[in-house]
Amino acid sequence: MEREPAVVASFLSDAAHVPGGHAAGVAFPRDEAEVAALVREADRVLPVGAQSSLTGGATPRGEIVLSTRKLSSIGASAAAEVRVGAGVQLAELQRRLAEIGLFYPPVPTFDGAFVGGTISTNAAGANTFKYGSTRPWVVAMTVVLANGDVVDVRRGDTIASADGFFEIALTSGHLARVPVPAYTMPTVAKLSAGYFARPHMDLIDLFVGSEGTLGVIVEATMRVIARPRRAVALVRCDGDAQAIALTTALRDEAAAAWQRRGPLDVSAIEYMDGYALRAVPSEAFERAWVDRPSLESVVLMLQVEIGTDEDATLLRLDEIVRAAGVVDDPVVATPDDDRAAQRLFELREAVPASVNARVAAAKARSQPDIEKTAGDPVVPFDRLPDALKVYRAAFERRGLNYAIWGHISDGNLHTNLIPSTMEDVLDGREAILEIARAAIQMGGAPLAEHGVGRSALKQRLLGELYGADGIEQMRAVKRALDPEWKLAPGVLFEP
Repeated sequence: MEREPAVVASFLSDAAHVPGGHAAGVAFPRDEAEVAALVREADRVLPVGAQSSLTGGATPRGEIVLSTRKLSSIGASAAAEVRVGAGVQLAELQRRLAEIGLFYPPVPTFDGAFVGGTISTNAAGANTFKYGSTRPWVVAMTVVLANGDVVDVRRGDTIASADGFFEIALTSGHLARVPVPAYTMPTVAKLSAGYFARPHMDLIDLFVGSEGTLGVIVEATMRVIARPRRAVALVRCDGDAQAIALTTALRDEAAAAWQRRGPLDVSAIEYMDGYALRAVPSEAFERAWVDRPSLESVVLMLQVEIGTDEDATLLRLDEIVRAAGVVDDPVVATPDDDRAAQRLFELREAVPASVNARVAAAKARSQPDIEKTAGDPVVPFDRLPDALKVYRAAFERRGLNYAIWGHISDGNLHTNLIPSTMEDVLDGREAILEIARAAIQMGGAPLAEHGVGRSALKQRLLGELYGADGIEQMRAVKRALDPEWKLAPGVLFEP
């Protein structure tokens, strides 16, 4: 156990910049036995990975922080699977897989995240459009329960009974009878909103997306695929209408390609509005060799998988872009130009990094209560034009600065407040609540990929989605596996 003040201080906040973090100490277990011993003896434990949470989920409130960073093993499990420690960074996983021609598709855009954290939040990202979110890619996992029991779970081995329960035998001799929540989850491309619930569901899906509240993930086995050849393109559109029209056409082309009826295999389409790009420093555009667009512009970033005929693919891309009325030539990084692709990815990553930096700067200017205030709504794609109008109006009616970016091909855009004062934060919370309610009414959800964590606003959005009865059903699951509320207390919902 590490109690050195400088070490502990480095674990007192995450990417959400929530104030007031404090911890009893920090532990760095190296295997499942050490994790189990720590959990068994501790009063309260907060498992954390890369501390990249945008919801305060990795900000401690007096617990022992269990850092997974030393759970870093990577080993092949089968030809199409890989066994990975919870503390493996996604960038390192992809590097190791690339050496043998493999790829793990359902990763978030931040490649510094740890594998355990992405499973805990059912993370999703740009490639969700083609490959889905984390959940279906997880084949097996080793989990330490709140009593210190180590459980190996493999997909297909344990299915909920007809009356809606799992039964898990504990070493104490007791049988944990875990109820499956009865609420109906929205049908959307991605969802990170509390416990998964479905009749006859698999036990592994209960732990995926549970944000460390039901068990500590130590290792996991994930499916992988042959590494695709990929081109990356940046396209400047005149505004939302043109961007949505182009995205619609590209989605149709992708659907045809997946059925072997066309060459344009688009795996991801990302969106950055002019307000988001305005926050990015000029040096980031210069490094990417891209001109700074106007405030009215929208920039789309495409990932296109290249098959046997690269020329036909890029020609079809150009035809679709021109047909949408786009005037500027796209900036294209071809499959063999990794450096050019990396420059474009770095420009994309500069958007959230720059907005987060502005939040941190406002917090530092004698406003310590300022925190990241953002929405993560997802709607069915055909409702996106209406949704974008609602998102913008919610901020503009309150006179707030904001930025919108995200995964337009999934119907998932991140609505971010850029605050100057605490008053902005308070008004921004009301704007996010308005946006969330609109997303739910459109058949979507307010919590697509960042999770819930300890954010009071996100927890309120979870309540908006499932109601008080739904939250109580989640508490019943928690009580069945963690009756003393030992693991990540206050994450997802209050005890």
